[in-house]
Amino acid sequence: MAKRKVKIGLLGFGTVGSGIYKIITSMHDEIAQREDVDLSVGKVLVKALDEPNTSIAEDKSIFTTNFEDVLADEEITVIAECMGGEEPARTFILAALNVGRSVVTSNKEVFAKHWTKMEEAAHQNNAGLYFEATVAGGIPVIRTLTHSMQGNNIESIMGIINGTTNYILSAMSEEGREFDDVLKEAQAKGFAEFDPTADIEGFDAMYKISILASLAFHTRVPIERVYREGITKVTKQDISYAREFGCVIKLLAIAKMKDNRIEVRVHPTMVPIEHPLASVRGSFNAVFIHGQHVDDVMLYGRGAGSLPTASAMVSDILIACTAQEHRYPMLDANGDGITFEEDWESEFYVHMKVADKPGVLARIAGVFGKHQVSLASVIQKEQDSNDTAHLVFITHKSREKGFGAALREIESLPEVSGIIGCLRVEN
Repeated sequence: MAKRKVKIGLLGFGTVGSGIYKIITSMHDEIAQREDVDLSVGKVLVKALDEPNTSIAEDKSIFTTNFEDVLADEEITVIAECMGGEEPARTFILAALNVGRSVVTSNKEVFAKHWTKMEEAAHQNNAGLYFEATVAGGIPVIRTLTHSMQGNNIESIMGIINGTTNYILSAMSEEGREFDDVLKEAQAKGFAEFDPTADIEGFDAMYKISILASLAFHTRVPIERVYREGITKVTKQDISYAREFGCVIKLLAIAKMKDNRIEVRVHPTMVPIEHPLASVRGSFNAVFIHGQHVDDVMLYGRGAGSLPTASAMVSDILIACTAQEHRYPMLDANGDGITFEEDWESEFYVHMKVADKPGVLARIAGVFGKHQVSLASVIQKEQDSNDTAHLVFITHKSREKGFGAALREIESLPEVSGIIGCLRVEN
C-alpha cells in the first residue's frame, strides 16, 4: 500500500526551521515506516533566498520570500511556524488557519498573546493547532498535561523553563562569578541573545507559564495575570547566603491553584538543595508537576536548541497530518468562579545593611511582627569598617502584601542603610 504523501510548509529557516528540515530529510524512511507517512517539505518562507541555512537543502526551489507562495501550494496541508516574534507570525498563522491548514508552532510569545483568536480560527475551519514546542523545547510537558494526566486535578507547577537564566545562575553558583560577567559569556557562547531582555527579565518564562497554567487549570491565564521579575538583581553574595541556608537560586515559573484561586508568577527563587529542581544545571529545563492523584512528576531535558525543539515540532506535524479529528484544549475562556491571587504566601529571604548598634535587630523584628511576618532565621554577617553590619533573614510563610509593607517601613528606618537583596523561598 502506498504511503500517504504529506507536504509541509515551513515559515522560517533559522535554528528551529532548519532543524525540522534536517529531521524530516534524515529520518524520511524511518518516519514512513513507523507512521505510514511520506513526509516532505514543500515550501520554505525565508527573508532572503541566500540565507546561510538554505545551503543545506538540495532543492533550492522550495525557498520563497513570499508567504502567499506557501498558501498557494494546495499539496501543503500542515504549516510549521518557527519565525519567532509577534509579527508577522500572528498574521501568517491566522491566514493559514483561515484557509483550513493545520498549524504547528514553537512561538511562545505569539501563542500566549493570541491563543484565543488562533483557536477560534482553527475551530471554524476544522484545522489543527499544535504547540508542544512552545514550552521547554523537546520536553513533552504539554502532551503530558493534556494526554497523560486527565485523571488528576493539577494543583501546582514549578519549572525551570528558560535555559539562558539557568545557565547564568548555575555558573554564578558554581564559579562564584557576578551576573554581568556570566551574561557576557553566555552571549559569546550563543546561550543568550545580543538583546537578552526576554530571558533575563522573565518575559520568556512568563509566556510559557501562561500556557502551562492555562492547560493545567483548564482556564485562560493571560500573561497580564503573571507576576514577573527577572534575575538581574541576583548577586553572588545572595547565592553565597542561599548556600548557607541549604538552598540554591533558580528562576522559577510557578503556578498554583487552590479553592478556585490561581496564582501565577515568575521570579528568582531560593530552592532547598534536596528539591529535584535544585540539581537542574546549565541550560537544561525541568518542570515539576503535582497532581491530585499522581502526586509528583518531574520532566527534565533540553529546553531549547535546534534539534530538541524541532523534534517536538516534527511530533506535532505527524499528529496534525494523521489525526482523524483535531482536539482542542477545553478551557474556560471566562474563568467562571476563578479568581487570581495577588497576595500569595511565601517564605522570604532578605539581606539588609544596618547600623551596628544595640536595639536595631529588635526594632526591625518589631516592624516585621506588626505586619504579621515572623522570622525563622537571622544571621548577622561581617561588620563593615563604617560601623555597619549585614543582617540576613529568612521568614516563615507570610503574605506578599504584608511582607512588602514591612519591607517599605524597615527601609525608611534611620538605622537601615538599604535593602540589598530580597528573594522568595519555595519548599
